[in-house]
Amino acid sequence: EGSCSYPVTVFPSSSRPSLTHPGIRPPLHDPSPKLLSRQTTTSHPAKRAKMSVETLPLWIDGEEKPSTSTKLLDVKDPATQDVLCRVPCATQAEMEAIVQSAIAAAKKWRETPVQQRCRVLIKLHSLLVANQGRIADVIVAENGKTKADAMGDVFRGIEVVEHAIAMPSMTMGESMEQISTNMDTHTMRQPLGVVAGIAPFNFPAMIVLWMLPIAIGTGNAFILKPSERVPGAARIIAQLTAEAGLPKGVFSLLHGGKEAVDFLCTHAAIRAVSFVGSGHVGKIVHSLASAAGKRVQCNMGAKNHAVVLPDCNAEQTLNGIIGAAFGAAGQRCMAISVVVLVGSASALLAPLVEKARALKVGRGADETTEVGPMISPEAKTRALKIVFDSVASGAVLALDGTGVVVPGYEQGNFIGPVVLTGVTTSMQCYTEEIFAPVLCIMTVATLDEAISLVNANSMGNGVALFTASGGAARKFSHEIEVGQIGINVPVPVPLPFFSWSSSKGSLLGEHHFYGKSAVDFYTQIKTVVSRWEHRDFDSDAGSVNFSGR
Repeated sequence: EGSCSYPVTVFPSSSRPSLTHPGIRPPLHDPSPKLLSRQTTTSHPAKRAKMSVETLPLWIDGEEKPSTSTKLLDVKDPATQDVLCRVPCATQAEMEAIVQSAIAAAKKWRETPVQQRCRVLIKLHSLLVANQGRIADVIVAENGKTKADAMGDVFRGIEVVEHAIAMPSMTMGESMEQISTNMDTHTMRQPLGVVAGIAPFNFPAMIVLWMLPIAIGTGNAFILKPSERVPGAARIIAQLTAEAGLPKGVFSLLHGGKEAVDFLCTHAAIRAVSFVGSGHVGKIVHSLASAAGKRVQCNMGAKNHAVVLPDCNAEQTLNGIIGAAFGAAGQRCMAISVVVLVGSASALLAPLVEKARALKVGRGADETTEVGPMISPEAKTRALKIVFDSVASGAVLALDGTGVVVPGYEQGNFIGPVVLTGVTTSMQCYTEEIFAPVLCIMTVATLDEAISLVNANSMGNGVALFTASGGAARKFSHEIEVGQIGINVPVPVPLPFFSWSSSKGSLLGEHHFYGKSAVDFYTQIKTVVSRWEHRDFDSDAGSVNFSGR
């Protein structure tokens, strides 16, 4: 599983998160996990209705079709562990049927004029806007994020659809006449055919919509494997594509686990694979798909730093860091996980801890919640182990939310905000992407030291600098070796008319997501060099007369 992100809403510089949750303890030095109760107003779910659990269908030939698979995966509410539904691991025959449907659809779809394809996208855009709340509600239930966060998840995906509606302009070729005597050259962009996408759990709508509108807008048939933990948003999007008039087979939905991923990466008919997720899985996807001769784009892990200079706007900086570090329970690949305090900016540590302490942990469906649950018990266990191992290595728990318990949701995958100080580059909390509401604090004396620290990290997803100095900002932007840079912006994610631009160990492949780079990824350029000699048509004047009809 893995992630990517959209800019989190930053509290106004004059405000602060106002809700407190006393369950986050003061600093402790005992690295053993302990559970403490919390005094909150969260309602008790004692009388949840017993409901039958649905097994989700596949999406083949523009409609839902039940799978014959007997291997089913539970989709659980991360706040309760209740089983919401189940997804089938598609059989080999079902996966092959999806590919054959896509092959047949791709042959017809590529011949559909681009403006007609865009009309489908226009209808899809309207339907997504109308169903934004419905999709967000499913995300809240399956992923655990807050409703506001889920609405943003869908909205950022809708923005990519808006961008894709301009596909006629983005897929135009180039031409030049008279490159030599009587010779001209022109280029054209054509779709690849059948392409596939593998999406993560943390943005169930946005990442799907990073891929889908560009892939089909350029004339390809697209097969999606959503995360088996959060399939609901993709199901609704599939239904909306049919309502928008997308021809059967142009979009298919494949459920499953490792076998489905391996199938998409190795099937001969699939020309390209897009992946967003963890570094471990991303490397496997890239290796398999590349060996099979496919184009591959993999957006993977991150370790995003926020460098804070003494001249920054303190309140704006603190609120930006709090939102970027702890929003979505830290489960974003653009989450700030390391703060580098330069010189006297170390004075901001105490107010940073207090702002983090004031955040309310709870179920995403509670409108007062600010930090929701982790996606799974395994993710929580892994994050806690990294925290405690780092404490054993010398890190200090300046804020310990490891034992937080939400009354009524004692089985939830909750971790409250954690702030670690005394962090070094050799500690596990620094070397690994924790993907949790855990913030590491480091201190350096100068901006040059901060730049060297960031550049030495193997990841290159995002970085932020907080300062009032234009000169410092210019130096930082020029010298930092990270693909996406925020100046007084905590989460510098480009809008769709640019392209995602992560770098170093955060990316495998030559093409980025959305924007012009994605159009390049999903199309093949053909170059035509032609020669036509001039002729004397006077001897056949009748053939060039215009009849007027």
